[in-house]
Amino acid sequence: MTLETLRLATRKSPLALWQANDVARKLRKGFPETAIEIVGLSTEGDRNREVSLSTLGGKGVFVKELELALFSGEADFAVHSMKDVPSVLPDGLGLVAMCERADPTDALVSNRFESLRGLPRGARIGSSSLRRCLQLADAFPDLVFENLRGNVETRLKRLDDGDFEGIILATAGLERLELSHRISEKIDVDICIPSAGQGAVGIEARIDREELRPFSDYLNHVSTHLQVSCERWISQSLGATCNLPVGAHAVMGVDEAEASLQLSTFVSDLKGDRSLRVSQKAPVHASDELARQVADLLIDQGALELIEGA
Repeated sequence: MTLETLRLATRKSPLALWQANDVARKLRKGFPETAIEIVGLSTEGDRNREVSLSTLGGKGVFVKELELALFSGEADFAVHSMKDVPSVLPDGLGLVAMCERADPTDALVSNRFESLRGLPRGARIGSSSLRRCLQLADAFPDLVFENLRGNVETRLKRLDDGDFEGIILATAGLERLELSHRISEKIDVDICIPSAGQGAVGIEARIDREELRPFSDYLNHVSTHLQVSCERWISQSLGATCNLPVGAHAVMGVDEAEASLQLSTFVSDLKGDRSLRVSQKAPVHASDELARQVADLLIDQGALELIEGA
């Protein structure tokens, strides 16, 4: 059966709308007989920008309204930045597709300095992410990290107004909004391990909607789905919410002529007094076992105590 109309739920921020429209463009190309509509919704995370994400309850506040639209039938798909999606979804919903991933790194944006190493002692760096702040504070202890909420444009304005010497944003978001020229430095993942799913756009739907499968299969990028699933397994195994300082980054390569997957992780307490890093490699066909092995190693080294203490 061919659907006459397919509705995509999204946040109303410029970046979220860009992502939803990009998904719509792909679907219109593959299914020209189906009308694709964008359903823009306001989320709690968008409405309340004064309170830190950790106080609000993590980045899951960006997806709840979209999930309600799926349950009510107001939308067929929800389009998410995967780094904002909690590791455990509500019963009845599933991540049915992941689009091809963009650059997963974090980026420094500064009007006067070209790199983190070039920033002066005491320079103020804005970020809403504990994961970013704690890793960067460990690498650059002379910098001062302060909370910074809002969409990309809001954060750039505060930088331009002189509130900070630099801010940290996702490289993919800046590139999607044609703001690559604002990037001073792409931060190496060895210094700052990204959030699980960073750079990837995910599609969420009700799992009982079998008629949507042709659309989700068309959108799904298999290697991205595999990598992001490994990353999300780390958060799920630790019971970590999106606001906790947990990073996971999987990247494909070739090891002795065989496709391999390298999974690197970071876990910290809230103050950065104690942190863990575990990295392992395995053949791609053993990706599930790799994710379990890395999660077990983190737990053996005390990751659950760090998470519970947070």
